[in-house]
Amino acid sequence: MATQAKRRRVAGPAGSDDDPAPVASFLSWCQRVGLELSPKVAVSRQGTVAGYGMVARESVQPGELLFAVPRAALLSQHTCSISGVLERERGALQSQSGWVPLLLALLHEMQAPASPWSPYFALWPELGRLQHPMFWPEEERRRLLQGTGVPEAVEKDLVNIRSEYYSIVLPFMDAHPDLFSPRVRSLELYRQLVALVMAYSFQEPLEEEEDEKEPNSPLMVPAADILNHLANHNANLEYSPTCLRMVAIQPIPKGHEIFNTYGQMANWQLIHMYGFAEPYPDNTNDTADIQMVTVREAALQGTKVEAERLLLYERWDFLCKLEMVGEEGAFVIGREEVLTEEELATTLKVLCMPAEEFRAFKDQNGWEDDKSEEDSLTITDIPKLKASWRQLLRDSVLLTLQTYATDLKTEQDLLSNKEVYAALSWREQQALQHCATDWNNLKNEDKYKLVRKIQA
Repeated sequence: MATQAKRRRVAGPAGSDDDPAPVASFLSWCQRVGLELSPKVAVSRQGTVAGYGMVARESVQPGELLFAVPRAALLSQHTCSISGVLERERGALQSQSGWVPLLLALLHEMQAPASPWSPYFALWPELGRLQHPMFWPEEERRRLLQGTGVPEAVEKDLVNIRSEYYSIVLPFMDAHPDLFSPRVRSLELYRQLVALVMAYSFQEPLEEEEDEKEPNSPLMVPAADILNHLANHNANLEYSPTCLRMVAIQPIPKGHEIFNTYGQMANWQLIHMYGFAEPYPDNTNDTADIQMVTVREAALQGTKVEAERLLLYERWDFLCKLEMVGEEGAFVIGREEVLTEEELATTLKVLCMPAEEFRAFKDQNGWEDDKSEEDSLTITDIPKLKASWRQLLRDSVLLTLQTYATDLKTEQDLLSNKEVYAALSWREQQALQHCATDWNNLKNEDKYKLVRKIQA
């Protein structure tokens, strides 16, 4: 889901030439709508990692306001010029994504000559150049991203987008021909706008007392979505009743780029939703996934007779009942901890415990009096796990590594050879950065090595 500002690399490598007209028009629009930009910042293509970005004209200190966006300048289903009809017919616009009202707002405003947001649209990336994997040829997607889970996620996206367009969006546009010109009635354009919302929209977090409410709808935040992304960001977006404020959280020297972030995102999520991966090994939020069914497959390898296989499936079904595993879920391995610790620890416990112990555990519906300290799954504590747990975890990691098209040494050699790396296509570079990081988290030579921890 869309959360915070997205890196401009979703539109691919940008040219170096500045066209001052769109920026000047945007800055004039900012003044008209009350969007206050600090005199210490500049919107530019120069000095940024990719595309438009924001650069410090002068040194900025933590706590300084970089810009403030009044809520009236936000583009959402509630602020667009067709907000009334969207509200009246919201029941017919319900969807799995929850994005349909915003997407319809964008389809209407982008074709309206007098749209108040026209100067803002001029800074959007060229929709036909978005680099999300959903726009890659299927063969290229599967070849470059094999083993990452991204090709499978993209296929689901494409099915859902097509279904959403033909069952909800197109009937709505057909029912309101005065609001939508024929040129915006296109599945391809709709797919491009879905990718844009994936990569550039924001989703305001709920207050603590609102945790049980449905998530807020996504919205477009001019100026904020100009900022590129880094895990080690130097600015952060704050929400208030009257405006959204971008505030520096680190010292930003003159001439340096200003970066936002959108939370802890692994490289597979970045490349799936935004079309880029942070350079290896810079993404401190990166993870590697072990598919839950891979652990089941590794456990099945250790069975010798039909009775053992049947018992293993019984254990798996019980884990499903406890909602610890699922056919499409994954165990998430971070650099310093297992982010799905409870799920993985319970799975290893249930799959490895003696049959008699499993019967008793099942009779108690998974309840235990005390949790053993041996169950800890921080990376440093993995060598202390029971031998059977370590063996199953090791076998699962090795099965996961077999799904990748290349190995870590091959990818590190490519990354270290600047001439060869520069000759790769944009997509090949991003796939390489992502897959190298996955290998790094699962099996490498530094402190994050997982296989060696298991073998210890």
